Amino acid sequence: MVDFWWARPDLRYVGGRLHLAGTDLAQAAAAAGGPAFFYSGARVLDNLRRLRAALDSTGLDGAIRYAMKANRFAPLLTWMKLSGLCGIDACSPAEVRHAVQSGFRTGDISYTATSVSDADLAVLARQPDIWINADSLSMIRRLGRLMPGRAIGIRVNPALGVGYGENQLLRYSGDRTSKFGIYREQFPEALALAREVGLSVEGIHFHVGCGYLNGQLEAWGQVLRECRWFLEQVDRPRLVNLGGGLGVPHVATDQPLDLDRWAGLIRNAFAGLGVAVWVEPGDYIVKDAGLLMLQVTLAERKRNTLFYGVDGGFNLAIEPAFYSLPCEPVPAVLGAEPAIAWAPDALTPATIAGNINEALDLFAQDVPLPAMREGDYLALLNAGGYAAAMGSNHCMRGTATEHLLV
Repeated sequence: MVDFWWARPDLRYVGGRLHLAGTDLAQAAAAAGGPAFFYSGARVLDNLRRLRAALDSTGLDGAIRYAMKANRFAPLLTWMKLSGLCGIDACSPAEVRHAVQSGFRTGDISYTATSVSDADLAVLARQPDIWINADSLSMIRRLGRLMPGRAIGIRVNPALGVGYGENQLLRYSGDRTSKFGIYREQFPEALALAREVGLSVEGIHFHVGCGYLNGQLEAWGQVLRECRWFLEQVDRPRLVNLGGGLGVPHVATDQPLDLDRWAGLIRNAFAGLGVAVWVEPGDYIVKDAGLLMLQVTLAERKRNTLFYGVDGGFNLAIEPAFYSLPCEPVPAVLGAEPAIAWAPDALTPATIAGNINEALDLFAQDVPLPAMREGDYLALLNAGGYAAAMGSNHCMRGTATEHLLV
């Protein structure tokens, strides 16, 4: 028996065929007739419940605001709404409208955006129940002009960042000055400006990076301690929003995020302050619940490299090419039992190449895989977040379908 690092009850081989949520993925991909994303509704709810339990263990009031920029597939959003486990964090007026169309009330929605236009603010002014996080002095000034008397949060920047591994591309804050949030030296000015324009600052928000795991928790705890300073400057704070960034394993050497330790850091940082804690996960909720099914169109050796070409490219799942964030390739149908097909001496290093006419369109390089043939189906794991939602029509190859499995 092979112990796959990514396997779980709803994602595993059954008789040599890969299944997600009880669905034979090769058959489902063939029926879809092209590149297709599949999402396990049960896994999404498991992830939400696990995070909800961790928040409850802090002893603080808490709420989950799912960052819908990770995946905006409407059936999936409605599925989450019906669970009652989360609200939405939106970052554009179109996302607000889409969340409402998917079943969420405006009171379930927070709004965290950057470089916000007057047109954006005009939409928010018509929605008094949406919680707004302001990330600049300009936004505070214009919010006061449009909606004096409103309670808001301020997005702050602690000049510290964490992300998956040591990947600087996944950090929103750090040594290099970021466009996000208000730094410590400007925070007193931000508070004074809010009072001047008639806004009530009742919370802070920060988001410092994406995909952090256990190796980054110590640094994340330092972020929390730094952000407590901001909260203590607010006259009557009632909430602190920790942003998102909680990661999932991407390779065999990754371990799942220790939520007990994560919750303990939150408790140590904010207990006794009388504030609620909000969190805005995207990846943690949907990434490992989804995968992208592609068909092998090429099985050919070029010089010393075995290439498996597939019928989709980085425009469908951008993170491997742009952020060096792996999506594990897994054959959907094996030619033998898993223990035989995945035996070390049966594996050959292969490179998974997409169909976009760009050199960087590679999903994985030199990954040991069982033999595949043209026409076979391949799953790219961890494609539930920041894949379809970031898709483009580059080379006019942007067609892919999405499917919720419940």
